[in-house]
Amino acid sequence: REDLWVREGKILNPEKLFFDEKGSADIQLDCKDSIIAPGFIDVQINGGFGVDFSLATDDFKSGIDLVSQKILSHGVTSFCPTLVTSPPSVYHQVLPQISIRNGGAHGAGILGAHLEGPFISKEKKGAHPEHCLRTFEEGAFQDLLATYGSLDCVRIVTLAPEMKRSSEVIRELTKRGICVSLGHSVANLSQAEEAVQHGATFITHLFNAMLPFHHRDPGIVGLLTSDKIPAGRRVFYGMISDGIHTNPAALRIAHRAHPEGLVLVTDAIAGMGLAPGRHTLGQQVVEIDGLNTYIAGTKTLSGSVATMDTCVRHFQEATGCSVETALEAASLHPAQLLGIEHKKGTLNYDSDADFLMLNDGLYVQATYIAGEEVWRQDAFGM
Repeated sequence: REDLWVREGKILNPEKLFFDEKGSADIQLDCKDSIIAPGFIDVQINGGFGVDFSLATDDFKSGIDLVSQKILSHGVTSFCPTLVTSPPSVYHQVLPQISIRNGGAHGAGILGAHLEGPFISKEKKGAHPEHCLRTFEEGAFQDLLATYGSLDCVRIVTLAPEMKRSSEVIRELTKRGICVSLGHSVANLSQAEEAVQHGATFITHLFNAMLPFHHRDPGIVGLLTSDKIPAGRRVFYGMISDGIHTNPAALRIAHRAHPEGLVLVTDAIAGMGLAPGRHTLGQQVVEIDGLNTYIAGTKTLSGSVATMDTCVRHFQEATGCSVETALEAASLHPAQLLGIEHKKGTLNYDSDADFLMLNDGLYVQATYIAGEEVWRQDAFGM
């Protein structure tokens, strides 16, 4: 019900303006009763609109530009382009073409890459190609470096913690400020807890590509209520709330068990925003049928075609949570996961003015980055 003050791309404390500078607003906008919320942050998106981040193409840069432009209309103001398990040559070609950059009229900001695989479990590979999977050999961290070629713009690495020598890799990655996520794994709870003690902070798409919850050994899912998490640390977990990857009851169970760790992710693939049919996900061909995406000829789910705003609406509907809670799962929590909550994910003073206007149904009406309007719903005139 109040005003939001913005100056030089940041959210401004108006007291400073009123009392110190005796100033007033240069431009005033009537937001027509919309909800103003922090911009969404998608930490797991494999592509969209025909672009696949796991394909090494000559025009990779224009592909990433296209996706970053198109997701503005879905409220995403920054993201982590995600690569699924690929041969080393793909990482060596693609990673140098991803640079961390601020968002703007050209598109959402890039926070760094999310590398999902290839150090994952064969049993829980999901849509990842088996022939590209790897284990850690002697000198495990060097092995990872050789596979990826460079960690310069890498923000998140998903690996299976039950793999031999994974703990030294987790420690090394964490030391470099890279977030380690547990996923595509058959780890039991104590292996998962050990990984968290070594620095892992995230779980990749909870319930998907991991052992199902079992009461005697709850596996990775048990981290949500584990009493072995180091003091002062929080475990976050990604959820694909598209109505397909996770039954609404499972979404509710996770949310009630550990609400402040829930991070909404799209896990979107190249087919997001396109017509049903055949599309790619890295080395595989996938088929889209409605909101379902399968590896062609199978019933193995492979990513989603849901957009972030759809996930937020579905999450709110499925859990009956407050509007604020639903919005924070797509903004504050991913920012906290990446340690950037002082800049993004809130509307606090001095944070980046990346925000959305939404109607009461949580449909995006306008998207702002650094205080500049970068997208607007045509019918939403001002």
